[in-house]
Amino acid sequence: MRRHLVVFARAPALGRVKSRLAAGIGASAALAFYRRTLATLLRRVGKDARWHTVLAVTPDRATGKRLWPMPLPRRPQGGGDLGARMGRVFRTLPPGPVVIVGADIPEITAAHIQRAFRALGQADAVFGPARDGGYWLVGLRRGPALPGIFDDVRWSTKHALADTLANLNGRRVALVDTLDDIDDATAYRRWRPLAG
Repeated sequence: MRRHLVVFARAPALGRVKSRLAAGIGASAALAFYRRTLATLLRRVGKDARWHTVLAVTPDRATGKRLWPMPLPRRPQGGGDLGARMGRVFRTLPPGPVVIVGADIPEITAAHIQRAFRALGQADAVFGPARDGGYWLVGLRRGPALPGIFDDVRWSTKHALADTLANLNGRRVALVDTLDDIDDATAYRRWRPLAG
């Protein structure tokens, strides 16, 4: 079965991406960060032969636009909260394990993605924890099905990972590398000196 890597991405437009980050560093700087991070991520993992990479984009009408830094297959995320949108991807892709990442984690490498897929050889689900209590990666083996995995998750809070793990009670779960997602000015300032 084919491995699927899905990158959740928002159309890179001024005032439409990274609103919490933009509140602290300005909309233009937030857009520049997002464009650079998305392009770097796709260069690192987008053409890796070990998996098939797909962009899940929002808004849905942005699937056909030439906004994207690499010509990869695109699919709309659809409506609902983050859990509804990720759940839809897990339900509708062809058979095989699926790993989803966001486009705002500058440190992701192909090695991180490979570790996540490897973990799915022994686990039903895999997570890449973020230091803020959320997660930058979620992957499912997709056999057996895991209904309700994203029910009642408090998204964009320090409880997101704990809430999701609680929904997986009794399932085999693996955790991989802890990375920072850059959601606000504090995280940006912590990351910036490391970026060089």
